[in-house]
Amino acid sequence: MRIPKISEGVIRLATTVIASLLPNLGFGAGYDTVLRGGMIYDGSGGPPYSADIAIDNDKIAFIGTVSKDDLDATARVMDISGLAVSSGFINVLSWANESLLIDGRSLSDIRQGVTLEVFGEGSSMGPITPAMRTRMTQQNTDLNYDIPWTTLGEYLDHLVAQGVSPNVASFVGATTVRIHELGYDNRQPNPEQLSRMQALVEQAMLEGALGVGSSLIYAPAFYAQTGELIALMNSAARHGGSYISHLRSEGNRLLESLDELIYIAEQTRAPAQIYHLKIAGQSNWHKMDAVIKKIEAARARGLMISANMYSYTAGSTGLDASMPPWVQEGGYSAWRYRLRNPDIRQQILQEMITPTDAWENLLLAAGPDNTLLVGFNNPKLRAYTGKTLTEVARLRGQTPQEAAIDLVVEDGSQVQVIYFLMSEDNVARTMALPWVSYGSDAASLASEGIFLNRSTHPRAYGNFARVLGEYVREQKVLTLPKAIQKLTQLPARQLGLRLRGTLAVGFFADLTVFDPMLVRDNATYTDPHQYATGVIHVFVNGQPVLLHTKHTGRLPGRVVRGPGWAGWADKNH
Repeated sequence: MRIPKISEGVIRLATTVIASLLPNLGFGAGYDTVLRGGMIYDGSGGPPYSADIAIDNDKIAFIGTVSKDDLDATARVMDISGLAVSSGFINVLSWANESLLIDGRSLSDIRQGVTLEVFGEGSSMGPITPAMRTRMTQQNTDLNYDIPWTTLGEYLDHLVAQGVSPNVASFVGATTVRIHELGYDNRQPNPEQLSRMQALVEQAMLEGALGVGSSLIYAPAFYAQTGELIALMNSAARHGGSYISHLRSEGNRLLESLDELIYIAEQTRAPAQIYHLKIAGQSNWHKMDAVIKKIEAARARGLMISANMYSYTAGSTGLDASMPPWVQEGGYSAWRYRLRNPDIRQQILQEMITPTDAWENLLLAAGPDNTLLVGFNNPKLRAYTGKTLTEVARLRGQTPQEAAIDLVVEDGSQVQVIYFLMSEDNVARTMALPWVSYGSDAASLASEGIFLNRSTHPRAYGNFARVLGEYVREQKVLTLPKAIQKLTQLPARQLGLRLRGTLAVGFFADLTVFDPMLVRDNATYTDPHQYATGVIHVFVNGQPVLLHTKHTGRLPGRVVRGPGWAGWADKNH
């Protein structure tokens, strides 16, 4: 029997009618908070409407008109007339997995209305071996934290036990699983190793992972073949998990890399999502039509292909993306050793300036004039922060490629940089695609203390506010209801989340209240540590974490788990 599809409008109307009856049935008493008179954007993409919202404990209890008779003396009543209210925003690609261990307030994202941080772009905080724990400890430079966990689930529980303002969730990293069994070597797993890798994925799924995340541009993920990824995804798919991937190429071999993601979705029958959909390098910008055509053709065949993006024309990663993957085999120490070998160095220098489809050379795609240095471990190098690679090379009397190699050697790290790679026209076009959600691809920081030791990409402070200010209000690339849908309900459905992402009775009270006329990003490439403005109040699980633009100090965030977790179907998850 074919069950007819019920429209979002009908669902919204039914929810409102049923909710309007609840006070008369005696369910109104005991509201913790009532938000009066806001314009409700429920996440469906439909027009907003004015109503009161009542919160009871951690859920939305009522939407309609709340009379004084329905309140008791302890209820907090807030007038939000003239403001927009929506479900809290979902950061589909967050690197706050370490920064939240240092400062659980998540200020740069909370002040943009983000109530859920989703980790796992290739790397995840578990599962780890003792050797991996040692390496993580050694890599802790500014951000020092203990590592008492072993599995991904244990990490998430540890993070929430420490206290965080937003909710958190994670994919299990295909790179992490590979390192767990194969280290940093360029080799393929034998059947026994692959079986153990699959078991690690299955364990993570049972602990609540959302699926498998890969990041195939970087070593050692670069070494993984498609069959390995399919095997890992088969383990995740059995538990309802999805696949999400930084493609092998976002430039010269973008279309071929997209074909791989679609093939993995076909073979596993699992949803698949593209991390930060973009086209890198001016010579590739014309490929956007073909990318959209491929994705929409796959969707028409019934495959659940989607994407996320950030709202800038520059990406940010390390100088490792300027050097061939073979030189990075074995991890940083082996990479650094090779960089100091004169013969190998000459070979690397030649490859860094030679166009190729064999690996993704972001320095060649952006050019040294458009490569901005932002993150150093070595305090002696931090004077270069905010300078282009061309400028630093000139100061050092080197070519940009020589400077890049020596900076990696001297810093003890990959060195964080910003690559200006994308077309504004392509960014604006991607912004409006109905199957694209948003992720910052950044940590959630504070403009104080240890976080000021290094610069960052402005997306860490402005990605979501920029969607609403620049692309909705200023450029009118998409409407506010559609933008809210792509910040809330769309990612919740892409990720398979329950009771999140929609402003409706019975859903968790993750709420963002903002002024559509004032919301804006303020962070810049030269001065990124600036909070966004225009978000007034934020609630997480019914608790106010931002009131009148000020953080309340509350840390009510929870772990949001995927469908493989035994308690997933529980109404209180």
